[in-house]
Amino acid sequence: MLVHMVIDGVEVSEDGDGHDPLTVLLLDSADGDQRAFAEFYDLLAPRVFGLILRVLVDRSQSEEVLQEVFFEIWQTSGTFDAARGGARTWVLTMAHRRAVDRVRSAQASTTRDERIGVRDAHSHPDAVDELAQVRIDGGRATRALSELPEAQREPLVLAYFGGYSQREIAVLVDAPLGTVKTRMRDGLTKLRRVMEVER
Repeated sequence: MLVHMVIDGVEVSEDGDGHDPLTVLLLDSADGDQRAFAEFYDLLAPRVFGLILRVLVDRSQSEEVLQEVFFEIWQTSGTFDAARGGARTWVLTMAHRRAVDRVRSAQASTTRDERIGVRDAHSHPDAVDELAQVRIDGGRATRALSELPEAQREPLVLAYFGGYSQREIAVLVDAPLGTVKTRMRDGLTKLRRVMEVER
């Protein structure tokens, strides 16, 4: 059964499985529903663009990346797993990753030779060990994050990967600021616990 509601002036539906309206639209898009994808775009594009612009600063590059992100969403929406989290978090994480990739690509094209020279001049065995430990810790953190409930994971992803403030996150997830702070605190506590167990 579909429950109809209006978000930002656009009518969307929540399904009987309890999926949020954005997730319903994304799942419908995965089935080739172009109207659902258009609604999904209308609801999320301004927030996604804001995130990308915050990372890239350049407006025209941000517009390009926005189009790339939504093209990728259309192509890969079938891989979205609603059991692992909400559509908003999935899209914002993808957008942040794309924006960061664009920054890195631009930096790489202008400074690649310089960085290689500096790295070779200062490299020593300890640096390799440190790099390996950072990669291990990053993988451990990603696994630990995936074990958190969606209500705790989403604000942490938005804060640490999206760069949003707690007040902005409260607006994005449509929850009171105090609730967001509590979810983030509880999520960080669980994250620490899980990572300590993995050590």
